[in-house]
Amino acid sequence: MSELSAYIRRLVDIPSVSGAEADVARFLEKDLAHRGFTVRLQEVAAERFNVYALNDGASPRLIFNTHIDTVPPFYESSEDDEYIYGRGSCDAKGILACMVLAVVALREEGIREIGMLFVVGEEVDSAGALAANKNEWKSEHVVVGEPTENRMASGHKGGLKFRLKASGKAAHSAYPQLGESAIAYLLDALSDIRAEDWGKSDLLGEATVNVGTIGGGLAANVFAPEAESDVFIRVVGKVNDVKKKLDEILTKHSKLTYEIIASADAVKCKTVDGFELAPVSFGTDIPALTSLGKPLLLGPGSIHDAHTNAEKIGKEEAEDAVEYYQRLAKQLLG
Repeated sequence: MSELSAYIRRLVDIPSVSGAEADVARFLEKDLAHRGFTVRLQEVAAERFNVYALNDGASPRLIFNTHIDTVPPFYESSEDDEYIYGRGSCDAKGILACMVLAVVALREEGIREIGMLFVVGEEVDSAGALAANKNEWKSEHVVVGEPTENRMASGHKGGLKFRLKASGKAAHSAYPQLGESAIAYLLDALSDIRAEDWGKSDLLGEATVNVGTIGGGLAANVFAPEAESDVFIRVVGKVNDVKKKLDEILTKHSKLTYEIIASADAVKCKTVDGFELAPVSFGTDIPALTSLGKPLLLGPGSIHDAHTNAEKIGKEEAEDAVEYYQRLAKQLLG
């Protein structure tokens, strides 16, 4: 087994579902210190830590960044001749391993103006990135690792995630004049939201809407007194423009309120020569890392494997990533 494959599997085998990342953070603290880096843990919340590592005496001009949390459920690593499997293998512990080995190799060549930042909470609310962004950074570039199939992302969609809540009045369903269905009110609003044109971008394509959850009601023969739904709009421009449209729609639905869970503008990334380019539709921590320099986005693995029960990363593409992260660092640092 190669050093890279073994490192990926070691990271995957430490459970770190969002909110419970302490064990992998502490492993990285010890591992990176053993590799000769100066390591600091930044407490984001109780037992939740970002990991920051740098070379002694070198102020980083470039930061390699990805996240240490995963979606549930945890399942351990396995491998065959071509792939490493397991939760986080491509999103994003395999990428993290590639970054670490790339930075180690660069240091051996005397290139030391590089730091690493591995954060918690990317899968939920970017809590780690938001906390890290408050630090004083002098870096010029941040290379964010997500599974882009080894292509450099020219940009990615933003997002507006919100919760709709509808109010009704419980009554026997045989007497509609006595009750009001919160579910009916909710469905009417969702119909209007799904029918709306939320924008199109030459770079990112069309905005998309996903009604992720719906809940409410007591029984089939009772008008629902309450109902709610979580909705996610993938934004291709400014999120405030989307909010204005949403407010206009909901003025016609007086029985509904909404709360914003997360919001971010669409992102345009820096690109460099020598890499295949492609935009991506998923979101990243980039909108929360504005203090770290110009963002670049690329990594091994496919987003289509992430969050599935067959998550995997190709061994060959991971080895390629170690090489191109080194090449990219040299280009960015001149």
